[in-house]
Amino acid sequence: MRTVFDTSDPSTASYDLLTSIVVPRPIAWITTVGADGVGNLAPHSFFTVACQEPPMVSFSSVGRKDTLRNILATGYFVVNLVSEGMEDLANASSAPFAAGVDEADALHIPLEPSEVVPVPRVADSATSIECRLHSSLKLGNSHLVIGEVKAITVREDALEDGRPTMAALRPLSRLGRDEWGCSPEVMHLTRPTRP
Repeated sequence: MRTVFDTSDPSTASYDLLTSIVVPRPIAWITTVGADGVGNLAPHSFFTVACQEPPMVSFSSVGRKDTLRNILATGYFVVNLVSEGMEDLANASSAPFAAGVDEADALHIPLEPSEVVPVPRVADSATSIECRLHSSLKLGNSHLVIGEVKAITVREDALEDGRPTMAALRPLSRLGRDEWGCSPEVMHLTRPTRP
């Protein structure tokens, strides 16, 4: 037997169900700067790679938050990785700060200049993805934002043979409810070259 949840029924908690099923979700800890020069730092867990060439990433903003307003105003953002040990700061940055308050300043999270885009990155993040806005699309109560990747930075101690290692990155993820996921157990499977 299965329980069926009718998503057309307003009493169905579709968001809670989806965020408990679509797991783990990598966290895009996004830095932006508004047209007024005020910074913003917020975690977004509706995040993924969107295109191979040119390289693009995407995330969804549920509602019209400061992150979205800043990106639409300036055209730039940086995705910073949240590693184990950073969960308290990332979680704290998700609080409903007033517009005009820079979460990084308020929480004493050190930032540093990015390489290409005019938005700072989180200094302690093992890797960052610097993006220029490609497009955005309103979907119901959310906005899908697609960014063209202009530069990727990785701490040198997190690289092996030119690629980041899971052991060094130790990425956190969002699960359902108030659950967070730690760095996953890794297994290796070679992709088949024929059926």
